[in-house]
Amino acid sequence: MKPEHLPLLNSVSAPTVHPDGTRAVVSVVRPDFDADTYVGQLWSISRNPERLPRRLTRGFRDTSPSFSPDGRVLAFLRASPDGKPQLHVVDAAGGEPQVITNAKLGVSYFAWAPDSHRIVFAARTPEEGRYGTVDGVSSAAEDARLITDYKYRMNGVGYTADKPLQLFLVHVPDLDDEPKVVRAGRAARQGKDSTDPRASKDSPDVPEDETVPTARQLTAAAVDHESATFSSDGSTIFFVAALHEGSDGDLATGIYSLPAAGGQDPVPLQPTEGPRQAVHSVRQSRDGKWLFYLAQELGTSGLDFVARNTAMYVMPSGGGDPICMSDVENMDLDTGAGLLELHGDDSVLVLNNAQGTVELLEFGATGNHSLVVHGDRVVVGAGSGGGSIFVTFADSATTGDVAILEAGQLRLLTDFSARLRTEAGIIEPRELTFTSPDGHPVHGWLVMPPGKGPHPVLLNIHGGPFAQYTVGVFDEAQVYAEAGYAVLMCNPRGSAGYGQAHGRSIKGKMGTVDMQDVLAFLDGALEKFQELDSTALGIMGGSYGGYLTAWTISQDHRFKAAIVERGFLDPVSFVGSSDIGWFFGGEYTGPMPEEMAAQSPMATISAVRTPTLVIHSEEDLRCPVEQGQRYFTALKQQGVEAAFLVFPGENHELSRSGTPHHRKQRFEHILRWWAKYLPVKA
Repeated sequence: MKPEHLPLLNSVSAPTVHPDGTRAVVSVVRPDFDADTYVGQLWSISRNPERLPRRLTRGFRDTSPSFSPDGRVLAFLRASPDGKPQLHVVDAAGGEPQVITNAKLGVSYFAWAPDSHRIVFAARTPEEGRYGTVDGVSSAAEDARLITDYKYRMNGVGYTADKPLQLFLVHVPDLDDEPKVVRAGRAARQGKDSTDPRASKDSPDVPEDETVPTARQLTAAAVDHESATFSSDGSTIFFVAALHEGSDGDLATGIYSLPAAGGQDPVPLQPTEGPRQAVHSVRQSRDGKWLFYLAQELGTSGLDFVARNTAMYVMPSGGGDPICMSDVENMDLDTGAGLLELHGDDSVLVLNNAQGTVELLEFGATGNHSLVVHGDRVVVGAGSGGGSIFVTFADSATTGDVAILEAGQLRLLTDFSARLRTEAGIIEPRELTFTSPDGHPVHGWLVMPPGKGPHPVLLNIHGGPFAQYTVGVFDEAQVYAEAGYAVLMCNPRGSAGYGQAHGRSIKGKMGTVDMQDVLAFLDGALEKFQELDSTALGIMGGSYGGYLTAWTISQDHRFKAAIVERGFLDPVSFVGSSDIGWFFGGEYTGPMPEEMAAQSPMATISAVRTPTLVIHSEEDLRCPVEQGQRYFTALKQQGVEAAFLVFPGENHELSRSGTPHHRKQRFEHILRWWAKYLPVKA
């Protein structure tokens, strides 16, 4: 794979399954160089092998498909090239989609009511005068912000307190009705009459565009309201938020309920006693008896988040003590996917991070759970209907495909990565385990380039640190291997997927056993494979990987060059500049100056002699650009060969979701850097 092959990377969403189980719909999104953004449409996938997958919509970027419970309507989010995603509905049998929201900053997510006539959705709701709500007032001309809380910014979002994520309820129009039109001429003038109820602009329920249904705002607190779903009878909406007293000083969130009819304040549902939790997702069972939710324990402080595995909890819908259903020490349930799908009357599907793979599990309210899909793959999502379970997954040969579960086995229904394999080529990673000096096993992969070698070697370190490299196609490793580099990537202590103790082993000890593990993996591979050139080594990583790269080159001088990207490089300045700085460094390194210095790459930078490329994005709020600026400047001041690559308009997610042009340019700069210090012989 080469940088110009980025548009072949298709990302496939979790499937929504028609209630009769005959078909599923997914969104397929890819980078596009011409648009310099991400484009994609919805695809219909039949379980019948004789019916090929077909493109269902033709929007610019259509995502998040969801069938109504009665199967008659398909809802999804559509974004135009210069617009925000809005909620659309279309007849499940096909037809022209109809837009039903006009949220100023777009719709973030939505969920159907059981009656198939209502949808709850979340949208960031800006203060008046901000974010284009007043014509002629640009972002630079907005009023000053007075900040009094820790939580006021988020990477990829910007300021949050002045545009919290609020919940709205909208009634889905009958798709057989004649569409509304924009009033013109006499009718438009008549509409401005003060007696016309639609003329008032003070009500949050009045849309500016009269062609879309009126959405009713359900929440108003200046916090994000997330994971909203309906109760099984449609009378109640459950959601997750931080509405408790003192919420600005901890990471806790709780489960709340609201009557769908509105008119009442949210009611907390979890007991006030017991350890504090960060709740991520909530669903009521189909029989209405139970509430399932995913949460992490946060200790008595409400801040002890380091490598806390996410667990499954269940509690009676009518109130009571929650019960933990999963093995907290060894299972780490996926918070990004959340609770995927209700399955049966009292069970739910969920994903689990497991040693470089992601599994699909089913949990029942009575305490039983089963492994549904496992093996060398990364399950992205799953949906059920009519007795069928459709699964979206990635593995070493695909960035995303859809399969159906039959007799415990997956039958492949799509091949969205066919062009990637035939035109770009995919190199199969070799799974390896080597032993660290203290006997700890270090698990990872080698992507070996074609040819006999000896090949220059790149030691790649993932971010997080509580994350994992997986068996799925990793575009970066493929690009570097195609260029002639052997790529090593492992999951050292501190990583997710290997148990909570494995992840928490670097709390207060960053740069100790984690560095020991990545170097042991490197040494093990060099000893095992004669094709690897031990005299031509490079090291690189992003975020925490940038941290460990910078830390390692201050203590190990065997590397010809390094790349430190979007790194956590100075725990001291990180505290005030990062969106998570007020708690992250203190929990990982400890809050005392001597503790920070003992684990800080900036504190040991005087020992660095390795030529280093520092990469950062100007709008990175997670590891702010000042971290890279100061690191680069210090290297220059002490005579180390260094360069600073800065991307405008990008945030912490550049390498994963930055504009296609910048992602390609990033690859080109990285390959030029390695060509300078680690030339390939071929």
